[in-house]
Amino acid sequence: MNDKVLSVTDINRYIKDLFTVDSFLNNVTVKGEISNLKIHGRGHLYFSLKDENSKINCVMFNYAPKVNFELNDGMSVQVKGRINVYEASGSYQIYVNEMVNDGIGNLYQLYEELKKKLSSEGLFNEDHKKKLPRIPKKIGVITAPTGAAVKDIISTINKRYPLCEIIIFPTLVQGDGAKENIVKMIEKANETDVDVIILGRGGGSIEDLWAFNEEIVARSIFDSKIPIVSAVGHEIDFTISDFVADLRAPTPTGAALLVVPDQFEIMRYLNEYEGRLNSVLNTKIKRYSEKLNIYKNSFILKNISSIYAPKEQKLDIIIDKLNSILNNKIIAKANELNQLSTKIKSLKITNQINYYKDKITSFDSRLKNALINTIKFKTNELNNINIKLELSNPKNILKKGYSITKCGSRIIKSIKEIKEKDTISITLNDGIIESEVKGVK
Repeated sequence: MNDKVLSVTDINRYIKDLFTVDSFLNNVTVKGEISNLKIHGRGHLYFSLKDENSKINCVMFNYAPKVNFELNDGMSVQVKGRINVYEASGSYQIYVNEMVNDGIGNLYQLYEELKKKLSSEGLFNEDHKKKLPRIPKKIGVITAPTGAAVKDIISTINKRYPLCEIIIFPTLVQGDGAKENIVKMIEKANETDVDVIILGRGGGSIEDLWAFNEEIVARSIFDSKIPIVSAVGHEIDFTISDFVADLRAPTPTGAALLVVPDQFEIMRYLNEYEGRLNSVLNTKIKRYSEKLNIYKNSFILKNISSIYAPKEQKLDIIIDKLNSILNNKIIAKANELNQLSTKIKSLKITNQINYYKDKITSFDSRLKNALINTIKFKTNELNNINIKLELSNPKNILKKGYSITKCGSRIIKSIKEIKEKDTISITLNDGIIESEVKGVK
């Protein structure tokens, strides 16, 4: 065993020196698909290059002036640079100086082909999108049961609208069996009474997110009877699921914000509605109070006798009219009778006399019946008027034990209108009592 003990830094530095002196590793050109692409805010590029069997980390400083095309995960490129060791982590990587587009990578090509196919079938059309419920009672969450995504969703919903119930449908979100598992959970959620489904996971490479680019997952989302919100990866990540879903959220947290209302907004709305309702009710109460005061102070209610006085006058007119009609008819018929009698006497013919006797008898009978019917009709009309007048007569109220109290000519309606030693008159059904007020209580 070597007696010299080395530090980790010594080892990494020694390995780095081996890379540095190797002329082959200092000038390599490597072809592969971009994966785990990350653009740093300082203008540096971090990514991996991969093929069917392996991958290698890469870094490209100040990449913008050197790359004249848009970069995406899954894109096939050729890079030129040197391979060396990053001492801090003990990992080797390609320090890229140049990059050229080598065409679309396999995964990206599959993605574009499926996207084009499903779009042509109408799976992305807006008219197939279902509306999210405004205030859901139950929310289904299809995602990995552990990790930041599910925690963020639950935390956001509980803070924003804690009244709704959250049901987790745990699933694989990457790797073998993930797509089948996701489809199974979508079908299971559709067998429940959840109002909306959040389908998603946290960020990752195009390979990590690939389960959400599978055709069976896309068709399962489209066939769902319950609205689905897709929340896969970060805001810059777009999957086939995002296009098929009823709504896309930029992140899992964003999905939680979309599916539930803000409880404080609801409370604010209810408070405003309560204020408007109170204002309307107060306005109506004020209006009806004003009407009530108008009715209470109306002339008719203060002068009850004015109600039946016109009826009495109308009754007199009807009686006079009836008497006049009866008298005129009697006089007219008497005149006719006299004329007939004179005519009969002048003719002195027996047959004619008998004829006119019969006619007179018949006419007299009809006249009597007509008079009797007229009298009955007018009598009934008179009785109905009397009944109405009787019902309107305030004296009937006095018969029930009520009284009218006056001070002078003024009717007393409140104890505030009289004082001790005032002289008052109390009108009863059968007379008037004169009294002196001994006290007001």
